[in-house]
Amino acid sequence: MKSMNEIILMTLSGKDRPGVTAGITGILANFNVNILDIGQAVIHNTLSLGILIQVPTDSGASNLLRDLLFRAHELDMHVRFEPVDPSDYEQWVSGQGKSRHIITLLGRRISALHIARVAEIAASHGLNIDNINRLSGRVSLETPSNTEKTKACVEFSVRGIPADASALRQAFLQAASDYEVDIAFQHDDIFRRNRRLVVFDMDSTLIEAEVIDELAKEAGVGDQVAEITEAAMRGELDFNESFRKRVALLKGLDVSALDKIASRLKLTEGAETLVSQLKALGFKTAILSGGFNYFAKGLQQHLGFDYVYANELDIIDGKVTGEVTGEIVNGERKAQLLREIAEREGLRLEQTIAVGDGANDLPMLSIAGLGIAFRAKPLVRESAKQAISTLGLDGILYLIGFRDRDGI
Repeated sequence: MKSMNEIILMTLSGKDRPGVTAGITGILANFNVNILDIGQAVIHNTLSLGILIQVPTDSGASNLLRDLLFRAHELDMHVRFEPVDPSDYEQWVSGQGKSRHIITLLGRRISALHIARVAEIAASHGLNIDNINRLSGRVSLETPSNTEKTKACVEFSVRGIPADASALRQAFLQAASDYEVDIAFQHDDIFRRNRRLVVFDMDSTLIEAEVIDELAKEAGVGDQVAEITEAAMRGELDFNESFRKRVALLKGLDVSALDKIASRLKLTEGAETLVSQLKALGFKTAILSGGFNYFAKGLQQHLGFDYVYANELDIIDGKVTGEVTGEIVNGERKAQLLREIAEREGLRLEQTIAVGDGANDLPMLSIAGLGIAFRAKPLVRESAKQAISTLGLDGILYLIGFRDRDGI
């Protein structure tokens, strides 16, 4: 058997064109070279190719390097060779299988400052960056119009275990706040790549409004209900108690107000794109809402949700009674429903995603494989595993590794 003890790192760079990789690897094949590692990237028509090769000692390394130099010259590429000590290579091999994480940086635009800060935080917590990829499409240099909103996302694959996971998370939260970006940190495992169910809160998540506040305005009790709603969303009031108090204030509201409100409800930025892409990819989707079935069912019909669970607004003789009937969909009920739907679909909780903005969403956010606080109150944002505040709901696609070019 041939001795295989000469290891060389070859790096090639220059203008990208068809045939570069084929030409280089073809020469390597002629000399029976074993490829230990390979990576290639193209940025603005400039190719960077790195190949770690293991050369048989009797294959004529000098001839191999000569042929590679000639081919690189013909291709007008720059090539560099660096010998690698076998012990260094074995140390690198021993690092395989160690903990890996994904850091996702999202914003309207991403600058060098944003990337530098993420890299600094990662390094200061003992994480080494292996790969950086842009998931979003390129952003135009022109200033977007008032109706157009840009998206930018860069994904970092990092290796290592942070010494203090809580401190790392706080550092990313602070950086996100300082620079008006979002930073997600996830363990890179099989479940991250195999999520199959996404459940959503409705009010202030899928839609921009709190429906009960809109109903209260129609009933002339807007200020009273809004005050109770805010306290409940901040976690200062028991949800069931606050819900009963708010619904009681709606007594006597004519049913025609429901259609009026439904017609003016506005979907949250990115909601339609997110749900349509999830459906195309085979995800199951659900609405788990502390709001009302009347409006949740409308969203189901419009966007195609598989499941809907919300509260029934009691109406007699065309008037809202102000009474609450049935089991209230509170935080604990949302978590229970998430478990039930996952079991029904044959999924583990690690394969689920939950999205919400209020304190009553925290139970389901905490048990989902990926819990996302969306444009949430500070308490919720700090308590959830991940948070998105700068982009629309379709920014969630980036957290599951979706690229803009993957659009279906």
